[in-house]
Amino acid sequence: MLVTLFTRAEGKVRGMARAAKKSKRRFGGALEPLTYVRAHYEDRERQELSRLDSCDVLESPLATEVSYLRATALAHVAELLDELLPDREANDAVFRLALSVLAGLRGSDVWMPVTYFELWMTRLMGYLPDLSECTVCGRGLNASRAYFHALADGLMCVDDKRLASSELSAESRVLAAQMFRSPVESLRGTPWPKERGADLRKFLVQILQRHIEKKFVTAGMLEKVRT
Repeated sequence: MLVTLFTRAEGKVRGMARAAKKSKRRFGGALEPLTYVRAHYEDRERQELSRLDSCDVLESPLATEVSYLRATALAHVAELLDELLPDREANDAVFRLALSVLAGLRGSDVWMPVTYFELWMTRLMGYLPDLSECTVCGRGLNASRAYFHALADGLMCVDDKRLASSELSAESRVLAAQMFRSPVESLRGTPWPKERGADLRKFLVQILQRHIEKKFVTAGMLEKVRT
């Protein structure tokens, strides 16, 4: 079985777990998506894939009930990690972000942690533009309407917006600023329906997709979910 591990020390590691489906003693559910494990693997000379010998489960997202919405949100986190991170490049900030967000992805309250994860991943990858000024004229946007376009970087004021632009509300810009100041744990319990921050998620996904030059499958799946 081919597996991808996101490790704290070495970043994203791709490997082979031989006879994984037959060996409950060595793996026993440890290879389910986004399971937090202690992995035992080794690199071999002239082999691109590592050899995964065994895993010890530390925490599993499948330990509690998994609805379709939660499963899709978990898959979205996994897809962003896989698509955005290079192989063998440690990123402690992203590792800690992933752990904290996964801890918050419980039950049906997924929209806040999903939004938080997308926002911080965009920032940590170095793709997030300045949200306080127009990228065309430099005018401040704090008290003004702001727009974004799938084929353009940054936000634009009302005078410089392009055709078919979407608006990023002042409320969502305030939410982004709040999420930059607060750990994800402190935002739990706040009512967060799908509509809240929907324009911010659209803005962030468009930025990320433009940089990797492909669409996220799970982003479309999330948008189709009715809650």
